[in-house]
Amino acid sequence: MAMNNFWNIKSCCIVMILWATCFPLLAQVPLNYKGKPFIDGISSFSMQTIPGRMELAFFDDGGEGVAYHDTTVTNDGAVLNHTNGHHRPGITPYVAFFREKEGVDISYTKDWADFNHPNKVDPKVNQLYIGWEEDGEWTNYTVDVLKAGKYRIITVYSNDDNAAELWVDGVPKTKLKLPVSTGNWHYWDQATVGEIIFEKAGQHLITFKYNRGANWAYLDFLLVEEFK
Repeated sequence: MAMNNFWNIKSCCIVMILWATCFPLLAQVPLNYKGKPFIDGISSFSMQTIPGRMELAFFDDGGEGVAYHDTTVTNDGAVLNHTNGHHRPGITPYVAFFREKEGVDISYTKDWADFNHPNKVDPKVNQLYIGWEEDGEWTNYTVDVLKAGKYRIITVYSNDDNAAELWVDGVPKTKLKLPVSTGNWHYWDQATVGEIIFEKAGQHLITFKYNRGANWAYLDFLLVEEFK
């Protein structure tokens, strides 16, 4: 009996070691989280990686209360882009009505609205962005952090600071500060807006929490100090 217990314990230890080797950091994403990385069969995204760019329109699949919270059930950007003049010539429906059946409000940069004046920094043409933001809204992103360390966060944005912040795996990590008001929803700038530390590499759940006042395109995570 004692020998059987020994081998049972040894077998369990071997299984745990193999699990830890193959899936060393999987448990960093909260176990009760039901969202999944955004995959639509058209874009090449499967999971966004850090260091790199986290496109804010590519929030997780999972719906209201899981992958995001929005104060309206409609994607107000897609609703607007169905009106005359907002679905610009040559723009695919995929871009113009991106994720139109979900509540997060998404649009894209347009010639007559975003590029008919000087910007401090121009966004990309047809850049998707989250707009129509309201107090208390948020979006979730399952990401793969390739290197533990300290990161600088850079964004392209418009209008005013809206007291946004990032949570990681359900814990508040950093506040994001838009340093200069652009003065208009379609006047764009680029800025370093904060820093964040990922103590461990692997999969993490990033929650982007925001309020009324700004349009945000993406977050670039630039590694400034790697942790060994």
